[in-house]
Amino acid sequence: MTDKISDWGYNFQIKLISALFTDRLFLQQISDILDVKFFESESNQFIIGTVMEYFQEYKDAPTMEVMKVQMDAIDNDLLVETIKAHLKDIYKQFEATDLEFVKTKTLDFCKNQALKKAIVESVDLLQHGEFDAIKVKIDEAMKAGVEKNLGHDYNTEIALRYEESVRNTVTTGWSVIDDLADGGLGSGELGVIVAPAGIGKSWALVNIGANAVKAGLNVVHYTLELNEHYVGLRYDSVFTGIAAQDLRYHQEKVVKAVEELPGQLTIKYYPTKGAGVNSLAAHLERCRINDKKPDLIIVDYADLLRGQGKEKRLEIGNIYEDLRGMAGEYQIPVWTASQANRSALQEDVIQADKIAEDYSKIMTADFVASLSRKIEDKIAGTGRWHVIKNRFGPDGITLPSKINASNGKIEIFEANTIQGQEAQQQINGSSEFMRKMLAQKFTELNEADPK
Repeated sequence: MTDKISDWGYNFQIKLISALFTDRLFLQQISDILDVKFFESESNQFIIGTVMEYFQEYKDAPTMEVMKVQMDAIDNDLLVETIKAHLKDIYKQFEATDLEFVKTKTLDFCKNQALKKAIVESVDLLQHGEFDAIKVKIDEAMKAGVEKNLGHDYNTEIALRYEESVRNTVTTGWSVIDDLADGGLGSGELGVIVAPAGIGKSWALVNIGANAVKAGLNVVHYTLELNEHYVGLRYDSVFTGIAAQDLRYHQEKVVKAVEELPGQLTIKYYPTKGAGVNSLAAHLERCRINDKKPDLIIVDYADLLRGQGKEKRLEIGNIYEDLRGMAGEYQIPVWTASQANRSALQEDVIQADKIAEDYSKIMTADFVASLSRKIEDKIAGTGRWHVIKNRFGPDGITLPSKINASNGKIEIFEANTIQGQEAQQQINGSSEFMRKMLAQKFTELNEADPK
């Protein structure tokens, strides 16, 4: 009969180990607390010991391939087979719905196992009347689950504060944005693009993903609105410069462009509100296990993820917090987009107060930029980027942009450059440009129908 989770037996221990494999943040939090001896079976002791040793050196859980390499050193066929069986059970639990409950009970598990071990070891001491030694063992057992790391000692660990912090930034492909963000978005950081519907949020995310792939990086693009093939076509346009409607006539150019890409792109579709952040994390875990951990994550877009709150505003806020947590857990930069409210359509520059639903999105993110495009801007192929928030440099900066509506290519310029000035002039004259376009259309209609 299978034990209950509350019994702290095999079932609980397998789920606990599974949580360590799938949740890097949990592994980090519990690494100073968990003791190999808390696990009864030799096979589980081997697994947990390997996980802890690997984490100490690489700050991550080992892959199944690493586990197989470690097992090759074991000169005991029966033990190896048992470990394989346990790993299989662990793998089956990767997407179990009760792993969060198991995490909350881990400290109780540690205390229970430590106390059980102390009681067993005290039997021999009791026979010899060594009551002081028994008391020490019981006291130590009761301390199980207490975190050993007390924090940063400000007075003595001065040198640690001046060690260079490595963010491992990923380029956006726009040098002006990279410069403002001190190299781009770094590991564990969240970037958000804010714009009303139909302005170009998705195209902007595709540009970021494409630029990363062209830089030799691996990207996972989660789409919650458009299907995988449609998003793939957008990438085809950006990579080749060919208008989306003409791609079917230039498939050989697409094939050549893709073959020359130094990085890899994976596009994963989830239906709107059909997946939460946990779903994305589970997929990332599968990628990691198969040695396909990405360098950059694109989520198009976070507002369409399934939340857990009852109130929509609070639900959205929690989604962004969880997304930021996922970025930190896997140490991967995450770019997503957020909806601006309808009134933003009339704004030359979209500010933070135009963000729809919950302002806490801004509080959670590391870098936030808005994209503004009025009707005349769309006709002129222009737009305005405004840096709303920037943890790594200045904000409140507005940048001119050119947007190719046919192939989705986006360029962003500094205002003081020649290209930036040209784009700005085009933006400034966009109303006149629209007037001329309408006048031309009127003339064409009259010529086509003289009546």
